[in-house]
Amino acid sequence: MRSLKSNKTLLTAALLTLALSTTGCVGGDDQAAAGGSDCPWEPDESITATVRIGYQKIPNGDVVVKDQKILESCAPNATIEWSNFASGGDVVQAFGGKSLDLGLVGSSPATKALSAPLNLPVSVVWIHDVIGSAESLVVRDGAATDIVGLKGKTIATPFGSTAHFSLLQAIADAGEDAADYKLVNAEPEQIAPAWSRGDIDASWVWDPTLSELEKDKGAVILTSEDTAKAGKPTFDVGIADTSFVEKNPDFLELWARAQDHAIAQIADEPDKAAESVAVEVGVSTDEAKAQFEGFVYLSAEEQAGPDYLGGKLGKDLFATAQFLLTQDGIAAVGPESAYADGVDASPAEAAAEAGSSK
Repeated sequence: MRSLKSNKTLLTAALLTLALSTTGCVGGDDQAAAGGSDCPWEPDESITATVRIGYQKIPNGDVVVKDQKILESCAPNATIEWSNFASGGDVVQAFGGKSLDLGLVGSSPATKALSAPLNLPVSVVWIHDVIGSAESLVVRDGAATDIVGLKGKTIATPFGSTAHFSLLQAIADAGEDAADYKLVNAEPEQIAPAWSRGDIDASWVWDPTLSELEKDKGAVILTSEDTAKAGKPTFDVGIADTSFVEKNPDFLELWARAQDHAIAQIADEPDKAAESVAVEVGVSTDEAKAQFEGFVYLSAEEQAGPDYLGGKLGKDLFATAQFLLTQDGIAAVGPESAYADGVDASPAEAAAEAGSSK
């Protein structure tokens, strides 16, 4: 948190500042100290929900919303609790334990959440980004020049993630068998040390780890943009507990408006957005701006349309489920309607309408 007159007043202010600097959530009167006047629109004081949000250190609008405290400013009487997760698989596990209301996951973990054996009561309510070169296969200098050349070598990736999905898809598209590769499950923060020790030959991963490996004699030979062009796009999406969605439509609209505002900022004020990403992701502002190039960010209006939340995304999730089944990633593929019904465009539609009425 960043913020905040006789001796007693000074002591009180100091204690309040200390409390704000050590808590993971903001709500009620504390929100005024966090900058309640910074809401891009008129704050909604009627929202009093406690909202548990899982985020990841990915350079998109979600971390901009977090760093700039848009939710806290726009819903000053709500309590917002942010928790960091290393991967989408961990976020899905938290939903399974009923400890999150909203969370960022990749499209592959989202598909798993909607499939057997999990069949979690969640809905995809937002697309934080379409993944391009931001997730890539990087190999140790000289290890290989294509995916076939990595047969028998050790490749690290977070299992269940979109990076894992793209890796498996690339192997399959090359006509190879994943069993002929030494695939290792590792979270991003574990991959760079393993690379430095020489324990792995390659990794399909995202920034900032991806950039670290490139700087340490790594070379990118494939990207998630390549697998998307082959018909298997991947996304970072927002999922929400369905009961939370039903009970808190006003907050969901506000949350979607905040995300839409952050996406517009990335497009129109990239320097400002990059400052927030730098703080949250742990990179320089120049690095943050460069990382924006690896993603496509969609406005609420675009997301609500037929190519995304308004239609095709359900088909993409169904196709992902079919592929994951062939890789033993899920126990069974549900009916196509289960994936279509697992997408809820209403928050994006509300945010688009609110934006057009400014």
